[in-house]
Amino acid sequence: MTERALPASNWSPRPYQRKLWTYLENGGARAYEVAHRRWGKDDVALHWAAVSAMQRVGNYWHMLPEASQAKKAIWNAVNPHTGRRRIDEAFPDWMVKTRNEQEMFIRFINGSTWQVVGSDNFNSLVGSTPIGIVFSEWALANPSAWAFMSPILMENGGWAMFITTPRGRNHAKTFFDAMRKEDDWFCEVSNVEQTGRFTPEQLAKERRSLIAQYGEDDGGAKYEQEYDCSFDAAIQGSYYGKIMKALDEQGRLGDVPHNPALPVITAWDLGIGDSTVIWCVQQVGGEVRVIDCIASSGVGIDWYVRELGKRPYTFKQHIVPHDAENSELGTGLRRIDTMRSLGMKPVRVLPRSSIEDGINAARALLPRCRIDRTNCSRGIDALEQYRRVWDDANKCFRDRPLHDWASDYADAFRYLAVGLRDREEDKPKARAAARPQFVGAGGGWMGV
Repeated sequence: MTERALPASNWSPRPYQRKLWTYLENGGARAYEVAHRRWGKDDVALHWAAVSAMQRVGNYWHMLPEASQAKKAIWNAVNPHTGRRRIDEAFPDWMVKTRNEQEMFIRFINGSTWQVVGSDNFNSLVGSTPIGIVFSEWALANPSAWAFMSPILMENGGWAMFITTPRGRNHAKTFFDAMRKEDDWFCEVSNVEQTGRFTPEQLAKERRSLIAQYGEDDGGAKYEQEYDCSFDAAIQGSYYGKIMKALDEQGRLGDVPHNPALPVITAWDLGIGDSTVIWCVQQVGGEVRVIDCIASSGVGIDWYVRELGKRPYTFKQHIVPHDAENSELGTGLRRIDTMRSLGMKPVRVLPRSSIEDGINAARALLPRCRIDRTNCSRGIDALEQYRRVWDDANKCFRDRPLHDWASDYADAFRYLAVGLRDREEDKPKARAAARPQFVGAGGGWMGV
């Protein structure tokens, strides 16, 4: 007779995992585990999802930052000690009714379902109303995912588990600091010194390996993040990480109130499948005060116009990228015409330029900025997270940015930087062509 026990595959929590597992077994519904690499975060999450799915019929998600990475990271991930897929160990055949490899979807014998999804496309999945969600690698995920899903879990009495290693002082850090003060949340940081998972010799070898692979700065930062669980380590491949850290140390990320006496300049990244992001700034001499950051997705330009209309701002200019000249699907109208028809004036369309030029402009602009930490919290996180693509085959960073939730905010900031750098009124006026003058008999014509 086949043994039908959960957790399956003779799995049991390691000693340093027991506090989290006990909290969940006792009915805990909000858990946040910051843990080092190879701690077993996803293993705990998978086995708890299996137990939950059999205890309560419903839909369960394992959410990665990007849907495109989910197949390798979770669905096809193999336990090196057993040679079996981790999902097959957590969800044995006896509890599975059907599997959909393409959709990374499992239906269990009691009607519950489990699926791997991405925080970059959670909007398209909300109809399935999950009652249990694992936010894996939360530090790299779209922070809007929790704001969107929290009311659903609160209404249906569902649970949420956040598992991650740090990636700078971003939303994962601020969220952890806030939730650890809540009595009903389980919040824990588990670094290698606390767990004893590796020997000092193994850790020293791993540090040397990371430095050899990523270089002294990035390799050391990666070790601090993934083994020491440090939120203060720099983000590898970040375009603006060091600048943002310097702004924070200088006190330039804080309270930056709107000045009613000054006009506001906005810079837009107009998304279609992605988010639309708007930065709002005021200028005082050479200083740029970033007072607001507005972002959403799945809504029309009219929504953003209404949001701006709720603010007590007097607008000087709206900076938009070159693709604002493109026509919208369905209406055939250019987006810039839609903006103008809704009262957004004056609108300035930037010429097409390279991403590298925009990044350099942003690097030059940021040290002159003061950024409001409350109104621009997501934007600050995004600027810290905006980073280059890692080429795992060649073990180096590529000279192009990673496209994720942070890139929408960073793109809008690039347009702001280019727009402020290349303002029309700052361009030197072309000298009027001088008319030739006749200088007298025998002198001929002379151009002046």
